[in-house]
Amino acid sequence: MNRKTQSGLALVIVIWVLSLLTIMAGSFALTMRRETTVISALRDNAEILSVAETGLTIAQKMLFLEDKDKRWLADGSIYQLQFQGAEIRVRSFSEQGKIDINRANEALLMKMMESTSAEQETQEKLVGAIIDWRDNDDQVGINGAEKQQYEDAGLAYQPANKEFQLIEEIQMVLGMNDTMFLQIKPLITVYSGKEKVDLDVASKEVLQVLTGSDLELADDLKQQKQDSSEKPSADTESPELEQTDAENHSNDNNSVYTIISQARFNADAEVGVRVTIKKTVDINQAASFQVLDYQQIYQGVSLFSDEMEQLLVIAQDES
Repeated sequence: MNRKTQSGLALVIVIWVLSLLTIMAGSFALTMRRETTVISALRDNAEILSVAETGLTIAQKMLFLEDKDKRWLADGSIYQLQFQGAEIRVRSFSEQGKIDINRANEALLMKMMESTSAEQETQEKLVGAIIDWRDNDDQVGINGAEKQQYEDAGLAYQPANKEFQLIEEIQMVLGMNDTMFLQIKPLITVYSGKEKVDLDVASKEVLQVLTGSDLELADDLKQQKQDSSEKPSADTESPELEQTDAENHSNDNNSVYTIISQARFNADAEVGVRVTIKKTVDINQAASFQVLDYQQIYQGVSLFSDEMEQLLVIAQDES
């Protein structure tokens, strides 16, 4: 091999090495950009999540103020805050204002199921199956389902024959599907311990189901019953509703609340959290809170949507 050939080969090798280094450098730069983007997104998500959790802390304080005139409502009303350049919206529910699937009678369960898109026959079967799931025997009730019916349906489990521990457990009831569960999820609880729904803290959605009215009429019913001097009219009264002393709700040591807090910066993507808490009292009679459930919200109805504007009751700044 002559010197000219060797020089040409060396030049090819150099060009090949330089090309390889260029490709490696480009790949490294692309990887770094991707990692930087991911890290930035994770940082932003953590930041906005912490702001949403701040909303939870504020709500916990405001729900239990001694001054009832300043105390936040726990009937699904939405409160808006500004915090460190972010918008926060918080919606709180007393679990006493929901349908307790462990205590509700057949009529109340039927009203619950009538709010879904299921056919009437399916609704009746589901109500029977819910009752058979929570009772402590193996006797099949009207339209119900026990072990044999679950086996016939090819399911590898049977009714628990005890109370529901979480609302998500109702998804296992024979005949329940994801669509129906999502439709009843905002209406139900396992923490109330009551056969009826407490009017004072019932959300508009629950009132709409129980009274068969639209949200505006449900709101009128709530206002009417809050006035103790005015007797509710027969066409709006519901046997599934009861009214208690709203003054004592925040002082009830057995009260359970679900708080949803969503935050966003500059109207960008939102991050939300949902927590269910129970008020407890320690040996020194000091109030504390037990967290029963905590979830990050990745999808669902936004508290910043147009349909939620009618539930916005206050806007204030928090430092």
